[in-house]
Amino acid sequence: MIHFAPANLPAERYKMELAGVFLLFSGPTREAETVGFRFGAKGTHTSRTMMFEELSHVLQATAPDTRRADYAAAIIDGNCLSKQTASTRRLSNQRLGELYGLDPTIPLFRVLRRLWDIGADGRPLLALLAAIARDPLLAATCPAIVAMPANAELQRDAMKGALQAVVGDRLNDSTLEKVCRNAASTWAQSGHLEGRTFKKRRMVLPSPTAVTFAIYLAHAAGFRGAEIFSCGWLRVLDCEPSHARQLALDAKRSGLLDLRMAGDVVEFNLSRLDPYAGKA
Repeated sequence: MIHFAPANLPAERYKMELAGVFLLFSGPTREAETVGFRFGAKGTHTSRTMMFEELSHVLQATAPDTRRADYAAAIIDGNCLSKQTASTRRLSNQRLGELYGLDPTIPLFRVLRRLWDIGADGRPLLALLAAIARDPLLAATCPAIVAMPANAELQRDAMKGALQAVVGDRLNDSTLEKVCRNAASTWAQSGHLEGRTFKKRRMVLPSPTAVTFAIYLAHAAGFRGAEIFSCGWLRVLDCEPSHARQLALDAKRSGLLDLRMAGDVVEFNLSRLDPYAGKA
């Protein structure tokens, strides 16, 4: 099934790749920028992966209400990542800030931190979703991964083609290859790929927290109602619409969101998810 852009938004805001498996932004939207999305032809994956282990160490070493300056202090002064040089610590702080914000004034990071602290289940997928929202280069590789059937071997040309479809000639071939290598490592960290030399596709099992975050990001991207369950953000989690509905109900029972479903009518209220919106 091809998933089109929301009817209430201009179609040119989205670019559909590989039979519409995943929708990529072709331009920013106000709500997405407000919650913390990043856009453009540049991204952290020119030099790093999604840095899941580093993010895990930083969040373990800091409190939920930590300010951006204190995250930086934990990384640079406290050396919570055990880096050997000050320059490496500063660079790690910069790259993690690009990928995740590490700033409670950024709504996307507030929601990520809240869901992260609920439990370990789904943390790699939470990190992946945040990195997709904040790194356009990683987002561009989504169609190539999501379209792969289980046990299929990753074809680098497919990933490179998906990336080129979005960035055009703004990155040279050497940089494209590096982004592909880093992105493949990120998709392995999230559980979508396995293997060292030859990577094969695995299906991931999303947790209610991961589905909740995907719903939050989809809403910020302009999706509404039942279309959220079939949009690209849920497809990244290998989550069919019926399964997404069940996990959303689990999230409702956990008090993460309000949800009303009556036939084809689906209404979300995400105010519970970020009770500090407008107060940070």
